[in-house]
Amino acid sequence: MPTWQQLRDLKLTEYTDAADGWGKVSSRANADKDRVDNGMFAKIHDTQKGETAAKAGGDVQQLSRNYQYLHTECGLVRTALNGLASEMAAPQKKLKQALEDAENLKFTVQADGSVSYPTKSYVLKGDQTARDGAPFPYLPGKAEGIGSGDENKGKAEDIAQRIGDALREATEIDGRYAAALRQLKAEPGLTVSDETLADAARDTKAMQQAAGKYADDDAIPKGKSPKENADWWNGLTQEQRDEYATLYPASVGALDGIPSAVRDDANRMVLAESKAQYRLELKTIPPQPQEYLPNPSGQYPAVIKNPEWREWDKKYGDRKAHLESSLKGMDAIDERFAKTGKDGLPEAYLLGFSPEGHGRAIVANGNPDTAQHTAVYVPGTTSNLGSIGGNIDRMVNLWRASDAAAPGETTSTITWLGYDAPQDIVKDAPFSHYANDGAPAYNKFMEGMEVAQGGPDKSHTTAVGHSYGTTLIGSAARQGTLHADDIVFAGSPGVQVGSAGELDVPKGHVWNEEADGDAVPDIGRWGHGGSQWRLGGGVFLIPSDEVFGANQMATDTEGHSGYWDNNSQSLNNQAAVVTGKYGKVVTE
Repeated sequence: MPTWQQLRDLKLTEYTDAADGWGKVSSRANADKDRVDNGMFAKIHDTQKGETAAKAGGDVQQLSRNYQYLHTECGLVRTALNGLASEMAAPQKKLKQALEDAENLKFTVQADGSVSYPTKSYVLKGDQTARDGAPFPYLPGKAEGIGSGDENKGKAEDIAQRIGDALREATEIDGRYAAALRQLKAEPGLTVSDETLADAARDTKAMQQAAGKYADDDAIPKGKSPKENADWWNGLTQEQRDEYATLYPASVGALDGIPSAVRDDANRMVLAESKAQYRLELKTIPPQPQEYLPNPSGQYPAVIKNPEWREWDKKYGDRKAHLESSLKGMDAIDERFAKTGKDGLPEAYLLGFSPEGHGRAIVANGNPDTAQHTAVYVPGTTSNLGSIGGNIDRMVNLWRASDAAAPGETTSTITWLGYDAPQDIVKDAPFSHYANDGAPAYNKFMEGMEVAQGGPDKSHTTAVGHSYGTTLIGSAARQGTLHADDIVFAGSPGVQVGSAGELDVPKGHVWNEEADGDAVPDIGRWGHGGSQWRLGGGVFLIPSDEVFGANQMATDTEGHSGYWDNNSQSLNNQAAVVTGKYGKVVTE
């Protein structure tokens, strides 16, 4: 426990000054990480090939990881020092007020915190100062002793109690932050391992507990509009922003309406730590026993299920599958980061991430906050974190085609896996609740982009959907405001409405593609088609139907999955819409 003298003499500015220094190191590390991710990878792609490029890329990834760790840990130290100084100010103020009151009353505060006061004293009317008398010490919790009838006794009791309260409060604060700070230790060497990053995640949780009164997660908006999120963020100082992003990266990374660069930094922190934790957990799962064994009876069947395998599968099977699938998706996101600069590919932004359940991942090619054209793509049935790589590649292809269609203009193409997509074509895909449940999140994301961009006229925005993803976009338009200028559907099984005019974009700005050999639209219409209750209308209508009123774009790809094939007419038509070059669209 600190003494009252130590608390009185504590120079809080020394802590805040030190915090500023740690904050500068954290910010510098983050800036260096960005330079590695967005500059050095590009140089490698330009100058190295084959095994040399792979080795150099691995070294650069390790360097990026080191900077990520340094950014996090130094940020936690900054927050701890600022939090300690902020919280210590209150008990120090209480103590100094108590000491001032004792001095005014001519009481003496002893080294142990007891308070001596004159027992034979008198108080002039209107004057609270004790006059001549013998001193009597009062220490809370001790016997009252002689002089209990003296009115100075009550004043001394109050002062001693306040001193004790201030010290107890300071002791609790000091112990809380000291325990968290003691955990902030790095292993020697230049390699930030999975164990190191997992430890950083534990450090963050510990600091959340320690600094929760100073920077409370409850202060971060929950369930608010993107405009309210942006107002909260803009009302913080830069230091407060850095501290919230360091302490609560998952919460900050999920905030629609704040700058994409901020969300990217926060979500990359979550990604790196989640990946490390998942890899370490996967190592703890024992090897899978042989699934089948020869039938010991020698009779039919020739093989039987191994009881040990059954027990292993019951205990570990689902978890192992989740870990492996999630890690596959995390690797795909990291691979996209590593492609920055390759053949002009812009920097990537991780605008949302979670490995929980089927997973979440929102990955942008280029900064949507500053892009002249933005496309937000919703994948369909069977999409999850494990399969995110293919959907990221589709938007890379769309970015390249859009960049070629509008040279000199900036474009951002985004893969939005922000919902629980149906995972089974037969058991899940016929049902609408996946779309209906995910649509509000899509609308909120689209609105958040508009807020971060500075208004509805700052970027030309296109909603792009594939398969069941088109159903979600239709539900989003039906349920609320889509915040889009154009809609592109590919392989749509239906969008819950019966006409293009119901889709919350200007007339003539709904575009549809259905490739030869794609069976999904005609099968899906029975579950997701809309209706037009008028003469010449119909039921179970989908965007491919003429009466629906969409612009039917020509395709040259086959089947349900080829709409984003490189150099295809299917892809180039989408790029023309995304960039607003409508005259380049080839229609049927």
